[in-house]
Amino acid sequence: MLDGHLLQGWLALALVALAWIGPTAAYFGLTGTEPLTILPLTSETEEAAVKAYYKVCDRLKLERKQRRMCRRDPGVAETLVEAISSSALECQYQFRFERWNCTLEGRYRTNLLQNGYKKTAFLYAISSAGLTHAVAKACSAGRMERCTCDEAPDLENREAWQWGGCGDNLKYSNKFVKDFLSKKSNKDLRARVDLHNTNVGIRVIKSGVETTCKCHGVSGSCTVRTCWRQLAPLHEIAKQLKQKYETSLKVGSTTNEATGEGDISPPKKPNPGPSDQIPRTTDLTYIDDSPNFCRMSKYSPGTTGRKCYKDKNCESMCCGRGYNTQSRVVTKPCQCQVRWCCYVECKQCTQREEVYTCKG
Repeated sequence: MLDGHLLQGWLALALVALAWIGPTAAYFGLTGTEPLTILPLTSETEEAAVKAYYKVCDRLKLERKQRRMCRRDPGVAETLVEAISSSALECQYQFRFERWNCTLEGRYRTNLLQNGYKKTAFLYAISSAGLTHAVAKACSAGRMERCTCDEAPDLENREAWQWGGCGDNLKYSNKFVKDFLSKKSNKDLRARVDLHNTNVGIRVIKSGVETTCKCHGVSGSCTVRTCWRQLAPLHEIAKQLKQKYETSLKVGSTTNEATGEGDISPPKKPNPGPSDQIPRTTDLTYIDDSPNFCRMSKYSPGTTGRKCYKDKNCESMCCGRGYNTQSRVVTKPCQCQVRWCCYVECKQCTQREEVYTCKG
């Protein structure tokens, strides 16, 4: 299971990784395949390279087994950092219009992860999804020593398919992630909920696998097709997880009479209603009701001074406190045309726009 200590270490390192990437990387088209060239694995001597990725493994504050798995393959450290930064960027994008905008700095992160909130459920799911995605992509890109392209022997060879290409190795990735995140004890409710949400992230990755094919043959005929499997972009996975977050279920604990072990179930109420669903394996679940994140607290810096959009989210974002309006003149590219060959030529247009920020 991915425990809070490990997730805190991951998210702490994500802030370092984001500093390397820069703010321009936080855009909606993030796919999760962008390599982070922050490790000197090719430009230094082999001994220095080993020390470099050992150091990154140590900075991740991993448990003993996880540190061993990180150190035994030079590509794992880089892949972990890539998974962390991609997951953090996607979290920030998915919550950009909300009171909590995936603020992960310092004490906010620590305090948030100590509770079983809906936000925590999303963090566990996006973290496991990001790791599964990054490992599968690293295998197909040849950045890890212990895996290579997906051979996909289960694809049916009907229409003279010729297996080829270099598919994302989801089989190895699933095995690695489950081993990397596994924990012996899942006895208490919080541990079971965290494991459940971790598995939701992995399942969404599995459901997004697509088969891509390329035709080969005389005069463009498709007598033979080369096919390989690809994962959906991480941004698409994050959107699905955000939708699951919106419909996540509050749960409690019951004892399974057959096994004597605890099960996740709807919370006990005097008069349960039809909305008290039994959670499915694809549902995100949480235990505690979240704070409103309106004012500065130990969970977030609040929304004072946050930019909002007048007709979209100012009322909700500013928690009824109102908002300030500032008018400013901005210059933007406009009337762009593609010129032969090969550049885009734009004019610079000046316009006045209004910026809205939440009052304190």
